[in-house]
Amino acid sequence: DRRLLQPAQVCDILKGVILVICYFMMHYVDYSMMYHLIRGQSVIKLYIIYNMLEVADRLFSSFGQDILDALYWTATEPKERKRAHIGVIPHFFMAVLYVFLHAILIMVQATTLNVAFNSHNKSLLTIMMSNNFVEIKGSVFKKFEKNNLFQMSNSDIKERFTNYVLLLIVCLRNMEQFSWNPDHLWVLFPDVCMVVASEIAVDIVKHAFITKFNDITADVYSEYRASLAFDLVSSRQKNAYTDYSDSVSRRMGFIPLPLAVLLIRVVTSSIKVQGILAYVCVVLFYCGLISLKVLNSIVLLGKSCQYVKEAKMEEKLFNPVLTATPGKPAGKQQSMFKSTQGISTDENGSTSVTNQPVHQKENTPSLLVTSNSDQFLTTPDGEEKDISQDSSELKHRSSKKDLLEIDRFTICGNRID
Repeated sequence: DRRLLQPAQVCDILKGVILVICYFMMHYVDYSMMYHLIRGQSVIKLYIIYNMLEVADRLFSSFGQDILDALYWTATEPKERKRAHIGVIPHFFMAVLYVFLHAILIMVQATTLNVAFNSHNKSLLTIMMSNNFVEIKGSVFKKFEKNNLFQMSNSDIKERFTNYVLLLIVCLRNMEQFSWNPDHLWVLFPDVCMVVASEIAVDIVKHAFITKFNDITADVYSEYRASLAFDLVSSRQKNAYTDYSDSVSRRMGFIPLPLAVLLIRVVTSSIKVQGILAYVCVVLFYCGLISLKVLNSIVLLGKSCQYVKEAKMEEKLFNPVLTATPGKPAGKQQSMFKSTQGISTDENGSTSVTNQPVHQKENTPSLLVTSNSDQFLTTPDGEEKDISQDSSELKHRSSKKDLLEIDRFTICGNRID
């Protein structure tokens, strides 16, 4: 109650300050010099550079998520002494440095893609598109469980959105060089469609063969959709600790700050604003973007509520036992709830049934108290065993893992446990 600002507002202010600082720092990076430097390299060297940039982007996203989480936690945690507030400063500078370096990395990716678009023989673009088909070789013939496939699906969503932003940056830079001639847009349009179509085709083939070889039904994608919808709806509650976009972006390993910095930098350098009428158009365009964002949020929230109801997940969404109250983490409440039901929880989170009913009717099957993660969206590793097995085997059986409880900070979609 003594706080001047809520934790979510403090995080928003930090994001805005980091965005502004990194935007002015990006003015010292010359895009034209970088373009000519990359264009002078050979095709094979550029192909290797592009693959290295994709790996570096994954590593930067994983490391950067930890940096930003450390900054947000340090800035919003309750502090007993005033000197404890000084710890926010080094975390803030680390976050600014990370966002700046990641934005430069994405700029190099966009520049390499721009060079491929402007090459005369299109050989580099063909090689970069064929690189997508390497994913099929590296993913199809591996064993996948439902959790691993969920992580891969989130990674594919993040990768496809990033590619759309990179293509937008390439189109903006090319249109600027041709003085916004609309005829040049139709020259770029076939290449853009070819890149997008190859990405979609590779993802369709990859997921089709993974589900075929691992005996996973197509209904699992509706569970993935419901899980993401649950994240969005639960973070829109009154007692949520994060912004509504943070939980979903963390699940996908997506960090929007570097992309936002680069996109604002490219748009402001590509479009010249001169005169009162131009500034009025900019203000109207900004108001239109805000209206589109609000409308998009309303539609997404409505669709998410619909998916949550279809998956029958309202009881977990509004259950006061699973909802963390201020000052009490959700893990303690869940462990207390399990202990009252006769379930002991070890340090690794696995549950085992300790108390079984002694007197039962002969015709009544034995009822087992299952954990909350087994009520829906379970991920069975094999066929269900018979419930009538003795308690010694039940103690050693590992609990099923809920899709909502898997590691939402990972971005490595191909990780196999």
